[in-house]
Amino acid sequence: MKLRKSTKTWQKTRKPNLLRHKSGRYYARAFASGKEVWKSLKTSHYSVAEAKLAEFLKEHRERVSNGNGEVSAKMTFGEALKIHQQNQADDVTIKPATRHYWNQIFVALLKSWPGLADREIRRVTKTDCKEWASTFRKVASPTRCNNTLSGLRHVFEVAKDAGIVYSNPAEGLERVPVRAKQLTLPSGDQFVQLVDAVENAGAWCSRDCADFIRGLAFIGLRKSEAGQVEWRDLDFERGETMVRGDPETATKNWEVRRVPMISDARALFQRMRAERSGESLDAKVFRVGECQKALDRACKKVGADRITHHDLRHLFATRCIESGVDIPTVSRWLGHKDGGSLAMKTYGHLRREHSISQAQRVTFTPATAKHADVIRFPATA
Repeated sequence: MKLRKSTKTWQKTRKPNLLRHKSGRYYARAFASGKEVWKSLKTSHYSVAEAKLAEFLKEHRERVSNGNGEVSAKMTFGEALKIHQQNQADDVTIKPATRHYWNQIFVALLKSWPGLADREIRRVTKTDCKEWASTFRKVASPTRCNNTLSGLRHVFEVAKDAGIVYSNPAEGLERVPVRAKQLTLPSGDQFVQLVDAVENAGAWCSRDCADFIRGLAFIGLRKSEAGQVEWRDLDFERGETMVRGDPETATKNWEVRRVPMISDARALFQRMRAERSGESLDAKVFRVGECQKALDRACKKVGADRITHHDLRHLFATRCIESGVDIPTVSRWLGHKDGGSLAMKTYGHLRREHSISQAQRVTFTPATAKHADVIRFPATA
């Protein structure tokens, strides 16, 4: 009986750092701090492997030269997370509220993945990430799930930039489709009933809450923006409202914008100013900064669907578009910086009443041609 020779697992090639597995696949091998670094080139063709090897070695040299000598090859996920959060803290363009939100995201991530913080980041595989994601998307909302996936990728990028890993194991995780929120906004009559119900609720701040609701609906500001509007920001001569946002963090997009006053907004502000003419120009226009409980009670009382402060901003945009204002203009009033893409996506399907009325204008019946008037001149002799 003739014994077969065992096949070697790895075969050297004429190219340094390039090895061929017995399966026929090629792998790149390099060294960093005396340790081997392997990467599959995902090909069985030598010429393709040779080209991919050159890219790998170039990337490897950059990582070694940029690597921090203090960073351990045994970096844990928790250590990489601290670096990422410090980078966020050092970024002056990220607002405190945004940093707080991302901190909540990472707390939820570590809670949903026990032991991740203490695990060596190079030991986390793509399979591990997929198994976690398949479980997490069952208990989290689509938006929270997608943001957590993004946070996971950002942390792995820290280790990738430091040369600890050469690929991001979370890079291939699929995002969860997010269904657009179906807007259920009050009609004109319902809105009047809502405001009246709030104003006549009998609380010490009922009138102020009603004015705040009117203001949000008439100028389309975010709740935080409306709370910062001062009397000096109302330009009655030009018919504009200056939106500055928070004194420290400004508006969401870091820009001061001017929103024209519709007739309802002008009447509201003129009445409020007449009632409080003795206040200084730096006093806040609205005396309350939120009134969700009052809104909830009013919606229940008049039989309308529940709405939030932000829905009043949607109501403003919807009424503007239904009144004939083009979407790019409405987008600028809202403070969007995308030229109207978000507004088109959000308000592309307007309320049923407006849709039905607009449908009556569409017809395939040819219009009756109108004959031109002909003036006959008397024949000349």
